[in-house]
Amino acid sequence: MTPFGVKLRELRAKRGETLQQMAAALGVSAAYLSALEHGKRGRPNKRFVHNVCQHLGIIWDDAEALQRLAEISHPRVVVDTSGLSVTATLLANRLSERIADLPEETLAELLEQIEKS
Repeated sequence: MTPFGVKLRELRAKRGETLQQMAAALGVSAAYLSALEHGKRGRPNKRFVHNVCQHLGIIWDDAEALQRLAEISHPRVVVDTSGLSVTATLLANRLSERIADLPEETLAELLEQIEKS
């Protein structure tokens, strides 16, 4: 799942809308919306996020927060380490190899360390 997908599902559930209802309102297929919620589709474009905000009545800071979530929600990330140190390349490669096996607690700690920097 992606941060945007989790938030979208939460907003939809709060509103009591089914996947099919929201998809129809947004002019997309239920399959697309489901794939987006489950992180099986690339990050949504700004127009789609805008349509979601309009549909749900989300404005100002909340709309900007949803857009930021969309921007960091690409499920297939590419890390370009060209021109960076050997350590940076090693870290990126080790993370890509092991991320699926790391406990959630470890992931949270790593994220906290990165966010502090």
